[in-house]
Amino acid sequence: MKKILVLILLATTVISCGTPKTVIQSKKVIKGYWNLSNISYSQEGEYNVTLFDVAPKDCFEGSSWRFIPNNNTGVYTIDKSDCPTGDYHFIFTIQEINQTTGLYDFLLKPTNEKHKSETNSGVRLQLTQLTDTTMQWQQTLTVDGSPFTIYMNFSKEELN
Repeated sequence: MKKILVLILLATTVISCGTPKTVIQSKKVIKGYWNLSNISYSQEGEYNVTLFDVAPKDCFEGSSWRFIPNNNTGVYTIDKSDCPTGDYHFIFTIQEINQTTGLYDFLLKPTNEKHKSETNSGVRLQLTQLTDTTMQWQQTLTVDGSPFTIYMNFSKEELN
């Protein structure tokens, strides 16, 4: 009887630790090619913000992103003049935080071409919108003691 109880408890634990259905669905939607079409801030003004320790917002606007959810990897490409052009590899993780609001923690960690992180550090964002054609990330920072939010808006690229 004790063996059966332990087996049931173990099975329940394994099942409850699985990936939530909404996260699985989000990975299906995020798969593919995206364009980072617009970056805006919660406050008006000119700000010197370096995104992902790579480049300012002007360099990122128009960048192409590819998400490969079966191994949680991706790459984005910056190709504007006067910017650090090239391919930037990353790994990402989507973690559900609130089923009611649909907000997810989204971790983006820069890597090399073999998807190995050299610093083991990343950027935590909130995935605030995800549809078949649009996606929005938000990152909230503290500037002069007040919250400051960066909004990154993506549109899905159609491939022929």
